[in-house]
Amino acid sequence: MTYNKVKFWVVIVVVLIILPLLNSCKSKSTDLIGNWVRLSDFDGVTRSGAVGFVIGDKGYIGTGFDGDNRLADFWEYDPVRNAWTQKADFPGVGRNNATGFGTDAKGYLGTGYDGKDRLSDFYEFDPSSNSWTKKADFAGPARLQAWSFAINNLGYVTTGDASASYMKDVWQYDPSNDTWTQKTSIGGQKRKGASGFVISGKAYLAGGIDNAQYVTDFWMYDPSNDTWTKKRAIADLSTESYDDTYTTITGQGKVGFAINGKGYLATGGKDIGAETWEYDPTTDLWTQKTSFEGSARTDGAGFAIGDRGYVTTGRSSGYYFDDIWAFEPNAAKDTNDN
Repeated sequence: MTYNKVKFWVVIVVVLIILPLLNSCKSKSTDLIGNWVRLSDFDGVTRSGAVGFVIGDKGYIGTGFDGDNRLADFWEYDPVRNAWTQKADFPGVGRNNATGFGTDAKGYLGTGYDGKDRLSDFYEFDPSSNSWTKKADFAGPARLQAWSFAINNLGYVTTGDASASYMKDVWQYDPSNDTWTQKTSIGGQKRKGASGFVISGKAYLAGGIDNAQYVTDFWMYDPSNDTWTKKRAIADLSTESYDDTYTTITGQGKVGFAINGKGYLATGGKDIGAETWEYDPTTDLWTQKTSFEGSARTDGAGFAIGDRGYVTTGRSSGYYFDDIWAFEPNAAKDTNDN
């Protein structure tokens, strides 16, 4: 056999060995778990910077900015009927980048930006009477892009843009006596545009921006002893391999929710995004899931009900959205249900 023939067959053998390995690597990097299902579009106008939360087994979306106007309408989503119902308008001035949370029976919405001023007013929504009640103003500095959550029917508001400074203070709201109490501040950086979720009575806060940089620290709050615990960073900062793929967890304008003991961050990012990440508190590790199957966006709103998370509204540059998608974290991707 001549030298050229030997060389030819060596090349063929090498190609036959390498191609399956490359295809295997590609398959592992692209075959992510999780499925997004498009549902009945949000009945309100397109918008970004809306507030979303859950009361009981219904989701609620309200306020926001449609590109021209700051809004005060308020809507209920029924996942069983896959239908929207308009509720009583939010009674405060129209606003975007407010914050809100739901307890077992009522919802709370406040702060934000009216186009001129940062706000600190707060209101309670009662779904049983479809009515709003003015409550004590948020006790911290007026702000926008705060993050809030509820644990054991107590609300918490933290972080945000308070004009003179970004914030990391924490305030607890007690609906039973309409009072605000300052709690221990986050141990990490100040920030705006953070997001997070609640798992098993503890809150997890991630992301945001501070000093023109996307924040990489990640914190857990335990209200039982009023302490913040630093968890592993959400970027590739260690010399270990577990965070080598942590390339798109950081950012702002993400939608956070929790399903069955795990936390999720979707959309948003360093500009607009579609990536979805799952956090497991038992291992303190993140796993990338199937990307959001709608248009990439930031400043969306969402919530979780049962075994599904929901993402709706948001914007991409000057384009605003009104679609809603449900995320099923353990299902295989199905492009036929969009």
